[in-house]
Amino acid sequence: MLAAVSTWTFRQPQANCLAAPRLPQPHHTTTAPLPLRAHFTSGRGPAHAHCHPAAEHAHSAGCRRRPGRLRRRCHRHGLRAAVRGLPAAVGRAAPRMERAMEQLNRLTRSLRRARTVELPDDNETAVYTLMPMVMADQHRSVSELLSNSKFDVNYAFGRVKRSLLHIAANCGSVECLVLLLKKGANPNYQDISGCTPLHLAARNGQKKCMSKLLEYSADVNICNNEGLTAIHWLAVNGRTELLHDLVQHVSNVDVEDAMGQTALHVACQNGHKTTVQCLLDSGADINRPNVSGATPLYFACSHGQRDTAQILLMRGAKYLPDKNGITPLDLCVQGGYGETCEVLIQYHPRLFQTIIQMTQNEDLRENMLRQVLEHLSQQSESQYLKILTSLAEVATTNGHKLLSLSSNYEAQMKSLLRIVRIFCHVFRIGPSSPSNGNDMGYNGNKTPRSQVFKVRKVYDVVRKIDVKEMNFTKHAFINQTSHEQEPLELLWHSLDEWLVLIATELMKNKRDSANITSILLKQKGPDHQDATPTPSFAAAGTESRKELSTDTRDSKTYEVAGKQEAYADGQDVISMTANRLSAVIQAFYMCCSCQMPQGMTSPRFIEFVCKHDDVLKCFVNRNPKIIFDHFHFLLECPELMSRFMHIIKAQPFKDRCEWFYEHLHSGQPDSDMVHRPVNENDILLVHRDSIFRSSCEVVSKANCAKLKQGIAVRFHGEEGMGQGVVREWFDILSSEIVNPDYALFTQSADGTTFQPNSNSSVNPDHLNYFRFAGQILGLALNHRQLVNIYFTRSFYKHILGIPVNYQDVASIDPEYAKNLQWILDNDISDLGLELTFSVETDVFGAMEEVPLKPGGASILVTQENKAEYVQLVTELRMTRAIQPQINAFLQGFHMFIPPSLIQLFDEYELELLLSGMPEIDVNDWLKNTEYTSGYERGDQVIQWFWDVVEELTQEERVLLLQFVTGSSRVPHGGFAHIMGGSGLQNFTIAAVPYTANLLPTSSTCINMLKLPEYPSKEILKDRLLVALHCGSYGYTMA
Repeated sequence: MLAAVSTWTFRQPQANCLAAPRLPQPHHTTTAPLPLRAHFTSGRGPAHAHCHPAAEHAHSAGCRRRPGRLRRRCHRHGLRAAVRGLPAAVGRAAPRMERAMEQLNRLTRSLRRARTVELPDDNETAVYTLMPMVMADQHRSVSELLSNSKFDVNYAFGRVKRSLLHIAANCGSVECLVLLLKKGANPNYQDISGCTPLHLAARNGQKKCMSKLLEYSADVNICNNEGLTAIHWLAVNGRTELLHDLVQHVSNVDVEDAMGQTALHVACQNGHKTTVQCLLDSGADINRPNVSGATPLYFACSHGQRDTAQILLMRGAKYLPDKNGITPLDLCVQGGYGETCEVLIQYHPRLFQTIIQMTQNEDLRENMLRQVLEHLSQQSESQYLKILTSLAEVATTNGHKLLSLSSNYEAQMKSLLRIVRIFCHVFRIGPSSPSNGNDMGYNGNKTPRSQVFKVRKVYDVVRKIDVKEMNFTKHAFINQTSHEQEPLELLWHSLDEWLVLIATELMKNKRDSANITSILLKQKGPDHQDATPTPSFAAAGTESRKELSTDTRDSKTYEVAGKQEAYADGQDVISMTANRLSAVIQAFYMCCSCQMPQGMTSPRFIEFVCKHDDVLKCFVNRNPKIIFDHFHFLLECPELMSRFMHIIKAQPFKDRCEWFYEHLHSGQPDSDMVHRPVNENDILLVHRDSIFRSSCEVVSKANCAKLKQGIAVRFHGEEGMGQGVVREWFDILSSEIVNPDYALFTQSADGTTFQPNSNSSVNPDHLNYFRFAGQILGLALNHRQLVNIYFTRSFYKHILGIPVNYQDVASIDPEYAKNLQWILDNDISDLGLELTFSVETDVFGAMEEVPLKPGGASILVTQENKAEYVQLVTELRMTRAIQPQINAFLQGFHMFIPPSLIQLFDEYELELLLSGMPEIDVNDWLKNTEYTSGYERGDQVIQWFWDVVEELTQEERVLLLQFVTGSSRVPHGGFAHIMGGSGLQNFTIAAVPYTANLLPTSSTCINMLKLPEYPSKEILKDRLLVALHCGSYGYTMA
């Protein structure tokens, strides 16, 4: 062996190799491979080392003679052949090689299994190695890793300090969970939030994990930091099957969390019926309150859980308020949970009247009350009639309180109108019906109202009440001669009495002194207990109509005379009663209207207004605000509007504007819903290169109701959206509408206004385009957007429905207007004009004679009929010639602006609404400008900016305004009324760091000019003008 070693280690002479006979070499290539460790036993070589020493020496010598062959053999047979050829000295390094081979074996196993085969010694590193295996429930791999490791199975890691047992329970890795439990994992270990593995298994419904944890003595009564136990988690998620298994191990099913809530509380709140039943069967306290006094029934009602509320009531749950006095019914009504209210009323009938009384509570949202009463009214016809009757009762009581001069006007007025609105809503919905007809346009998942209610009047629909049934005494109604009466008729009768009384005194005082203001109402002293104003019904302040007795009414006395003393505060009867009576009139109109088809006015109400016309006009003359506060019926009744139009138009323009927009947007969603995210399908996608035609196409296809609520515009190929883009769209369209290429409008004689083109029919689609033009102007007015266009006064009159006169002809033909004026001013009897009621008109180059009236060509114009001639020729030139165009335009305009609303203004005011102020007031601009991002009013750059604005031409100022706001017009009221993306938004200048040649930029959605801090006024002006004149259209996202 030493010779072998020396032969491998040292180069020996060739002769030594020949000294011994050569023996055949062993065939290593056919030798079965041995385990690697077998090559390193006892420090000897491979199996052929047992050969004769001479042969061994010869083998060594042969290897020495043929080193290339050995290398090829090692290469061919791999590491094994190389090891067999190692010299014996290597044996002394056996331990080191053993470790190397072990590492090689581990490497091989790891690569084959695609994972580590040995855990790191560090618990923190090891746990993150095991965690994904535990989550995947790879229990064999986990077991193998744990078997040769000192890893602590209770090691807590991560931010919440959970163990691997938590992970297994949370993920439902039951095999790993059992393995960890067998390795000594603590089933009751709590993480940083106090949760045990059992909590997590219960929360996620891991049934098998729960069972195994319970087998290993998991404590079911442990609470987390919020006081929640496993039973709470099962109740929250409605895990009834698991709950059945768990309650057997629970000593107290009424264990409370930190807020005093039991599992029954949370199960009721989440509507888990079977869970609630399981808990009740297990002995849960059905009336147990939490720390705020809320019972399980309270919790069920707070979330409108009808089924769980019904289970509780069936099991005898008590109807109890919390410590703040809030009842389960309060919660149901606040949430609009009609079905849950129905269940409460079923077990506690007295709650029906409570709901009715809630209509007087201003703190409750009206739409929620409507939902509740709407549901209740759908249950049966008798229920529907009962609700209407009860609402009528409450309305009557509140109406009489309002008529009582000692009551709080504001509170009683709001209460009455609120109740009447709810009454009308319920009336329109109607009761359920066996038939599925929808005679009142009701569209929902509830049964529509019965056909019998389609045409009956309010005061007929309300079922005639039997006084005995309603527990009223025989004195319940005024002058009652039978046991039946219509509740609201009591209020309307009182209203009529008041108005008749005032009318009588008005007539009397007109005869006596012609002084309306001398009407005084004398109230007797406190010794006269029967002294109350007649229609006010002092007793009406009580909760029951019982106190509106005949005796009380008969005992009332009043004295109205100009010579009698006034009230202590010196107010006359009209001043004191006008608002109160007007509010009741508004309620009367609402009740009359709810029985009529849409768009029709009740004949009864028209008759009422005509009867009391003088008194109502007296009210309005005394206090014009009454029109805007209570006479809303004028906007819906053309028959009545004409009676008050002269009074309405005498009111300030600002007040009429507010009234206009108040009613224009009255049927739209609440203001907090206006700025909802834009639906992609509602965006108007238009092309800049064909903006008029593409806009016409998309607007004609769009939903009008959605366009009224909001407009979203995007130019094709551009990203920008928002109010700035919308303003630009309106501005460009207003210019395109009067584009001569479309031949829709012609320029008037003054060169600044436009009139419909009588020859627009050269464009085959001219009427569709006129309709679109009307839509655009209607939309602009609806959304308070200004258009960059001015029309002739006569066209504004056509929009308003005001007849034109000969003076309007001056806008299109000033000389002809002077001729008409001359005819009117002079006697034409002996002039020999030989005019007839016909004129010659140029129709596409051909002269045609057009009669002004039938047979007009044979009727001469005389001194007596010349006024008629002037009016007819004016109508021909200004109306008849463009009637189809006007009709098409108004058809589009009225899609967004009702005729009844627009008639509040005259032609000058309409121009202000549509186009704003034509001139830009720099002082007003400066006064209503804000500064941000470092700028202040006194900064040098700001002073230079306003100096430059003063030097700009009017056109350049318009360009600047458009550059920053997207609109070239100032709204009515000046710069203080400029609109931004979310309402009023002042013109704003923001500071930007200056760099050479940097131009100003803008954010049109917020009316902001981003002005660099220029070093001189000259540079500022130069850069600003470049931006204004060379800036391109288009928006990108900020």
